[in-house]
Amino acid sequence: MELGKSKEDYLKAIFILQLKSSNVHSVNVAEYLGVSKASVSVAMKQLRSKDYIAMDDGGGLHLRPKGHLLASQVYERYKFFTKLFSQMGVPIEIAKKDACSIEHVISNESYEKLKCAFA
Repeated sequence: MELGKSKEDYLKAIFILQLKSSNVHSVNVAEYLGVSKASVSVAMKQLRSKDYIAMDDGGGLHLRPKGHLLASQVYERYKFFTKLFSQMGVPIEIAKKDACSIEHVISNESYEKLKCAFA
C-alpha cells in the first residue's frame, strides 16, 4: 500500500484496538503486536509526523482521517484473505499469518478482482 508493512500493521493494530475500546495507548499496541514499547514509540512518532495519528494529552492514540482510511483498508484486506484461506481449508493461524503478509503487497486492482470473484 503506501507506508510499508510495519507502519501499516501499527495502524491496523490501533484500528482493531479502537473497535474494542476508544481508549488506546502505546502500551496496548505493544502488547497486541508483541513488540517493545520503544518500537511503538518510534513508530508513533513517525506516524504522527505524517499525520496518520494524533496523540492526546493523556497519551491516547487516535487515527487521523488518512490513518483511519488506510487502517480500515488494510483491515478489510486482512479479514478478506483470512476468511478466503480458512474457507479453503487453511488452518486459521496460518490463514491469519498469510493474510497479514498479502494485505500489504497485493495491488488494488488484483485485490478488487479477487474480492469480486470470491464475494
